[in-house]
Order: sequence, then structure tokens, then C-alpha cells
Amino acid sequence: MAALTCSASDLQSLLGGAANVTGAAEYICTRFATVSDHFADTAYAVDSTYLLFSAYLVFAMQLGFAMLCAGSVRAKNTMNIMLTNVLDAATGGLFYYLFGFAFAFGSPSNGFIGRQFFGLESFPSPSFDYGYFLYQWAFAIAAAGITSGSIAERTQFASYLIYSSFLTGFVYPIVSHWFWSADGWASAGRADGNLLFGSGVIDFAGSGVVHMVGGIAGLWGALIEGPRMGRFDHEGKSMPLRGHSGTLVVLGTFLLWFGWYGFNPGSFLNILRVYGDAGSYYGQWSAIGRTAVTTTLAGSSAALTTLFGKRMLAGHWNVTDVCNGLLGGFAAITSGCSVVDPWAAIVCGFVAAWVLIGCNKLAEKFHYDDPLEAAQLHGGCGAWGIIFTALFAKETYVNEIYSGRPGRPYGLFMGGGGRLLSAHIVQILVITGWVSVTMGTLFWILHKFKLLRISADEEMAGMDLTSHGGLAYAYYDEHDDAMQEKSFMMTRVDPQAV
Repeated sequence: MAALTCSASDLQSLLGGAANVTGAAEYICTRFATVSDHFADTAYAVDSTYLLFSAYLVFAMQLGFAMLCAGSVRAKNTMNIMLTNVLDAATGGLFYYLFGFAFAFGSPSNGFIGRQFFGLESFPSPSFDYGYFLYQWAFAIAAAGITSGSIAERTQFASYLIYSSFLTGFVYPIVSHWFWSADGWASAGRADGNLLFGSGVIDFAGSGVVHMVGGIAGLWGALIEGPRMGRFDHEGKSMPLRGHSGTLVVLGTFLLWFGWYGFNPGSFLNILRVYGDAGSYYGQWSAIGRTAVTTTLAGSSAALTTLFGKRMLAGHWNVTDVCNGLLGGFAAITSGCSVVDPWAAIVCGFVAAWVLIGCNKLAEKFHYDDPLEAAQLHGGCGAWGIIFTALFAKETYVNEIYSGRPGRPYGLFMGGGGRLLSAHIVQILVITGWVSVTMGTLFWILHKFKLLRISADEEMAGMDLTSHGGLAYAYYDEHDDAMQEKSFMMTRVDPQAV
């Protein structure tokens, strides 16, 4: 907001011949300054409230991940996958507090890694307040949640704790430093103005920083572990191991959709900012609304494209496929949600659906097993989203959101040249390389020390029974009086009696 100022010398001439002109002018300016300070305080409060609310929405996505994961695995592994989702948040909270935030946003620093604010030392500061930490932590644990889906149903529980700590405390923060910190070597908001290809990378809410990181980490975990038992027969033919609850899949999908309105629009970080002349009706609040619209349209387009695309390919309507397609559209639009028009978001979702379908075909061909299609969805669609932004970013929106540098490159298809596309290709390559080297090496070490995959007997019995003390869903015969007296459990329904 524009600063409100008052000068006693200017007021003296307006007060004319009034007695004690100087004192009156100084008194008026003092009261004016008090009012101005209250406006500034209110602006901080409004922006902080907006950021905190967005953080709560992003955190609610963890419940969405938990429900989606639970519904996508077999019933015998339900407790295991839900516990890993809980621990992604808890473990990520501690490690992001101790190390992650400092590596990501500790400034001043170099272009590779941050080096301030370990354990939130010197918080709050003129640069950051606690709400910003909370928001970024919610993003970090989202990346860990993506990876847990790829390696579900066959991973030792200790490995979850190790990889989640490493990902949220080191691997993910360094990537976010590169592209989101004011010191990052590829950031579009780099403080010194020395931008990669004159543009930096426009990954507004993290198609690369969050989705590709989580997806590629999951890819290496699933590759090194190998497919689940029974996923492919002795001839290499695909044998679907379907999740046990379409209801939980749909519930998780809607919770993620809801949370995405904090993920994408919330990445503006503040709302009280006017574009153009002060007092205009058009400002950052309008861009936030547009971002919510582009997010909605991309997901909707991807869902419908998947619905009809899979109908043509498989011959039936599948709710799980539609939910994954919807989420693939969201993952893709996340990079460019703030700098593209709504019509372009529809294109983004349409292509994202086919990217997901294609990636799933490749996964099946190469005997790659990912129970939640996480690597295909977040890695493949995330990479498409980065390319999409470089093609469709609109000049007006880019200059509004990344202001202060006229002539910044924008989308290739919008007349902005190829420099932004070059920067985004670099982003895809460096994220792929960094996550492959770090997380791929970690999963390989865990595999070599036999800490990664559970035994065949445990996998057949299910992890709930072998590692977590019992099944998520317990049944008893309705005539077993002894069991009824011990506890309340679900009754098995005989289909022939219905």
C-alpha cells in the first residue's frame, strides 16, 4: 500500500493566519501519522491472516492425502499408509523447523543453499514471520506425502521415517531455495536482478518444486523396491491390485481440491496490494481470484478428459481414474496458475490428462508399480505444467506479479520468445538430477542394508497385521457371542442374504 505522509511545513500555508500555526500543523501531522500507522498495522494483520488461512488449507491436504492413499491400497495395508501420512507431518515439522526452513529461505545466503534461521532463530524478522514458516512447512510435508504413495504396501516402516526426514529437512528445501528464495540462482524474484535467461523460473506454487520433487523421489523408491507381489504375472502381464475403497479415494480427492485453494492462490503470500493507481478496484485480490479460477478449470478439464479418454481405451467409466486425472490437472496448473488466462488453464488440464494416461501406459510396459500413480501424476504432470507455463504465461500478468523488471520474458505462444522456456527446461533437468542423486542414493543404501522392503510373508499377510497390531477393518461372525462381548466390530454381510 502507498505510504501516507504529512508535512507540517506544507500545512502551515494552508492554515493561514491562525494562532500558533506551527503547533497546530505539528499536532495535525502527529494525529495523521497515528492513523497512518494503524492502517499499516491493519495491512500486516490482513496479509498475515490471509497467509495463515492459506497455510491451514494446505495442511488440510494432508487429510486428503491420507484418505486418497488409504482408499488406493488394499484393506490389509490401510493402517500402515495412514500412519505414514501422520508421521510425514510430524517428522516433517521437526526437521523443517531444525534445518529445512533455514536451507530454503535463510537469507542472506548463496544461490545454492540458505544458511540463516536454523531452529527459527531470530524470528520474527523484517523478512519473515511465523505464518510464513507454517505455510512453507505445509508445502514440505506435501512433497513427502507424494512419495509415500509410490512405495506403499511393501516398505519397511523405519524407511518411511528415514526418507521423510531427509526429504523435508534437506532435499526439498534446497530445491525451494533455488526457485523461490530471493537468493536462489534460478529464482524469478532474485534480489540482485541477475536472472536465469533474463527471466528466472516462474514456478509459482510448485509444479516442479513440490510435485516433481515428490514424484521423482517416489519413482526411485518404487524402482529400487520393485513391484508388489502379484502386480505382474510370470509372463509379465499386468494384474491390477485395486484399492479397497473408492469412497475414500473420492473423499481424499475433494479434500485435496479444497486444499488446493490454499496451495495456489495462497502462494501470493499477501492480498493487500493494488495494481496500478492507488484506489483502483483491480489489485492482487483480483489475481488471487483468477488463480483460483485457473486452478478449478484445469482440474475440471483434466477430469472430463480422463473420463472420456479412459472410456474409449478401457470401455468403462472409472471413478479412481477420473480422480487421478483431476489431481493431475491440478499438479500441472500449479506452476502457471497466476500468469495464465482461464482459457489456457483448460488446455493445461486437457494435455495433463493425456500425459497421465501416457505415463501410466509406460509404467505398465516397463513393469513399474506405483499404487497411487504418484510418480506419473506428480512427476509427469508436474513437468508438463512447467513447460505449459513457459508457453502460455501472459505478459500483463507476469509484469504484475513479478514487477520491477520491465521487459521480462513471458510465454512463447504469447509472443514472449524462448528464454522462459529455456529456463524451465533447465528447471526440469536440475530437479530430476538433484532428486535422483540424493533420494535415489538414499533408497539404494536402504535397499543394500535390507532396510527398505518387507519380507514376502509380511507382504502377503499385510502390514497392518504384521507391523501395526491388527487390521483396520475387523470382522466377526454375528453369532459369536464371545467376540461381541470383547469389542465392537463390523459385521460381515453375506451377499447371498441381501
